Amino acid sequence: MRPVRADRLLSLLLLLQNRGLMTAPGLAAELEVSVRTVYRDIEALGAAGVPVRAERGPQGGYRLMAGYRTRLTGLTDAEAGSLFLAGLPGPAGDLGLGAVLASAQLKVEAALPGELADQARRVRERFHLDAPAWFRDADPVPHLERIAGAVWERRVLRTRYRRWRGEVDREVRPLGLVLKGGIWYLVALSEGVVRTYRVSRFQAVEETGEVFTRPAGFALAAYWAESSRRLEGALRQGTARLRLSPRGQRLLPMQFGAAGVRALREAGPPDGGGWVEVELSVESEAVATGDLLRLGTEAEVLGPPGLRRAVAGAVAVLAERYAGEDGGDGERR
Repeated sequence: MRPVRADRLLSLLLLLQNRGLMTAPGLAAELEVSVRTVYRDIEALGAAGVPVRAERGPQGGYRLMAGYRTRLTGLTDAEAGSLFLAGLPGPAGDLGLGAVLASAQLKVEAALPGELADQARRVRERFHLDAPAWFRDADPVPHLERIAGAVWERRVLRTRYRRWRGEVDREVRPLGLVLKGGIWYLVALSEGVVRTYRVSRFQAVEETGEVFTRPAGFALAAYWAESSRRLEGALRQGTARLRLSPRGQRLLPMQFGAAGVRALREAGPPDGGGWVEVELSVESEAVATGDLLRLGTEAEVLGPPGLRRAVAGAVAVLAERYAGEDGGDGERR
């Protein structure tokens, strides 16, 4: 029996043990195989002495004989290492660990006492974590699996990376991967400096055959937290004074995240129409202009004067652009 099929048979056995009665199509969907393959695997389990019962009829399917339980639940190294992604099946698939994670979860569930196993099933049925943001396609990350392997094995990589100023060839020592808002980032040592790279911007990745030693005391989570604070501090260097309508106050946290929440927390008292004044941390004038226009008529920029003029100028351009009527052929008349 081939190892791949042996793994699948064990997964099939654990599915029946953990879930009870399951149909052939349901098993096929879980194992990502055809229904015909499920039939063959059920026969193979029976030939190996596993008491699988077939129940006929519209509500039928397959189940194990009452009281039968397997103890073949030992985790492989890869399965144990995949468990940290248990709530992130999409990212686990990106890393090439989708099937391994599914197998590990089945084994853990099979090893739990009855009451805990039931609780784990209820959690899986009632809660689901979806990391990426709305209305944004995931970055293409064709080199992610190779990079993840290099992180795990401490292998040096020779890469070509696309920056906004052009492409650059770099030799990197991968220290860790971070998933932020559905986007993968690589934290790596290059030219003696720890840098952050967006994985989708790697144009080419190849191994050098060299293994490196991780810097003593390096902590990925601590580095990422400090790096994020530095980035936010570098980006949000200005402060805008705004008047916000009641609806604008609801929109601000959605558009500006934590900065919007902080601004509302320190807002002045509302006027007769419910409008309030806030001070909002913003990026450069050009970026802030576009960001603030998304609030539409629910906000007024009070200052600084340069930002107010920039927003007013953008609004004037839009007003002129939409002042005329469109003809049927799309030409203004």
